[in-house]
Parts: sequence; structure tokens; C-alpha cells
Amino acid sequence: MMRTVDVRTADGTCPVEVFSLGGGGQWPGVIVFMDIFGVRPAMREIAQRVCDAGYVVLLPDLYYRSGATPPVPAEFFSDRALQAEWSKTVGPTLSAATVMRDVPALLGLLDSLPEVQGTKVGITGYCRGGQLSLVAAGTFPDRVAAAASYHGAGLVTDAPDSPHRLAPNMKARVYVGGAIEDGGFTDAHKAALEKALTDAGVDHLIETYQAHHGWVPSDTPAHDPAAAERHFGTLLALLAALPKAKS
Repeated sequence: MMRTVDVRTADGTCPVEVFSLGGGGQWPGVIVFMDIFGVRPAMREIAQRVCDAGYVVLLPDLYYRSGATPPVPAEFFSDRALQAEWSKTVGPTLSAATVMRDVPALLGLLDSLPEVQGTKVGITGYCRGGQLSLVAAGTFPDRVAAAASYHGAGLVTDAPDSPHRLAPNMKARVYVGGAIEDGGFTDAHKAALEKALTDAGVDHLIETYQAHHGWVPSDTPAHDPAAAERHFGTLLALLAALPKAKS
């Protein structure tokens, strides 16, 4: 079942969709960070699939600061002017530093739910959300036990909170699924992230899918059903690091 909870953050009120199985059991908590196209049926499909595997899943609407209408995937990918406007007006409200201010409230929500087992959580993210997932692992290492990034961008940058710079802080198992021909996560970026995680002793795996940026959500032009299904397999294997559910 799914319900929406309004969560008070440092910057306002964030609507968070909560997916749980019900029935009086307890399950580990997982946060799903949306891609740039926002909370919509395609993201709910991902959250529900994870929930059905035995997790309580939070899907926060990170557009709450800007109040912007999420772009339509097909239009966004083909409209350079729309991309530029989004980057200028909406992108800053989804920066890693900004969204990390939300994470304590999201963790607090999980802590308050009787159906959530334990304090260790998993996080997965897509596109911009993939960056946010790894930054959260490096910012809240005592809470994040598993972190995944799929067709993420900004994983290796010059910023102090670049995921590769946060690797020494991470205690989570990390999985990164990169796209082909992706300027936001190139082969050089993959090599730099691999080195940083290895040097830091982080349990991790970085793989390149034979699919293009945005392949997981079912409503994007790049959606690849076979690669998306593979993503679910790797994600659920990663989340197995979380405490086992109680019946």
C-alpha cells in the first residue's frame, strides 16, 4: 500500500510517498531518489517493485522547494532550451548540498514508522538521484548501509561533496550502474570513482550497462526493458546487506 506523508524539513514541507506491505510485519527502510523528471508513475513503479521485495520505501518529491512542474521526458531530451532553463532555475534546488538537508527528516520518518526494522537503510537513485544516493552514503555513513546509483551523473566532480571525494567516509556497500556514451559519467569518471572507492576500502561494484542514460524508468526515450530488469536484480542483491525482515 502507498500513502503520502508531509515531512517537515529544514527548508519547508516535502511530500513523501511511503510504500509498505502492511500486515503487521517489519522490513528494512529504503529511500528512492527520483530522476530529474520527478515523482510520477514510472518512479512509483520502481518504489513499488522494491517494496514488494520486502522493504519500506520512501519516495520524496524533491521538487517541493521550486514548485516546478517536472518536465516530460521525451520533450526534455529533445529540447536544448528547456534543458538550459531547467538547469538554471530548478537544478540548484536539487543540488547535493541542498538535498542532504532533507535526509535527516527522511531518516526521522523511517525511524517513526512501526513497520520499519532497524536503523540501517538503503538508498537508490537515478540520474541526479544517483549522485544524491552516493553523497548520502558519504554524509550519513552510520545510517546508510547500501547505496546504488543508476545512470547517475556528477559522481566525479571538482566539488568538495563529489561522491568520489566522500569515499573515505562511506561504510555502505556501493553499486554503480553506468550508461554508455554518457558525458555525465565517462570512462574517465568511472576510473576515478573506482580508484577512490578501492583506495578507501569501500565494498563496491561499478558496471557499465549496454544502455543509454535514463534506461531504467519506463517512460523515458532511453528506457531499455532488459537493462531495467537487470537493474532490479543488482539493486535487490545490494539491498540484501540490510537487516533481514521479520514476519
